[in-house]
Formats: sequence, structure tokens, C-alpha cells
Amino acid sequence: MVSRICLGCICEAASGCNVTLNCDESVCGPFRITWNYWADAGKPTLDNNTTKDEYIRCVTDPYCAARTVQGYMKKFAQDCNGDGNINCDDFLRIHRLGGYGCSGPLNSKYENTYNLCMQTFQQQ
Repeated sequence: MVSRICLGCICEAASGCNVTLNCDESVCGPFRITWNYWADAGKPTLDNNTTKDEYIRCVTDPYCAARTVQGYMKKFAQDCNGDGNINCDDFLRIHRLGGYGCSGPLNSKYENTYNLCMQTFQQQ
């Protein structure tokens, strides 16, 4: 559903895709995922464990974190920007603003980082 390029650019906008990030306050990993986001995505796990630290283990692992984003988008996919299409621009907004507030304004640095990333891949 969410392409690799889209996932990469969302990751880039979220943290510079810093895979060494752990948790700061309520967000964790390179996608800066909250516990509620992970839960809404179906609580994916690394190896089908159900330990109490599975949230942190998953969202700090780039592959499990990407599966979390996929699960969240599957649940909340919608046309946030009103252009008639559901695409990566919408997934970025859903990721940052949540499934119920994705039509709100984005932080300009976040949006600019994403746009530059997408332009880079579209030119290849």
C-alpha cells in the first residue's frame, strides 16, 4: 500500500531517518511512533512475541516500524489534501497529524523535508 519511496520520505521527514533513535518522551524510533499509533496499527511485533516491551522493540527496528506505518495507513487511508487521490502526500499527513486530523496544517520544515525527498526520487 505505502511504497518504499514513500516510507523512506516519511522516515526522512520524521527524523532524518535516524535508525539509532530510541525514545524521547512519547515517540520512538526513526518514524517517531507513539504507543497509540502502534496500537492502532495492530501492535506488530518483531518475532510474534507479546512481551511488555514489544512496542519499543518494534518501533525502533526499521522494518517493524515500517510495518507499523503500513498498518496505520491501512486503517486510516483517506484523501487528506482534497486532491481526489490517496497517495504518499496523504500518508505523510496521516502519519504526522493522525488519522482523524490529517487535513490540518503541517509543520513547514517537516513538509519541506518530505517534498525534497520525493522530488529527489521522482527525478531518478
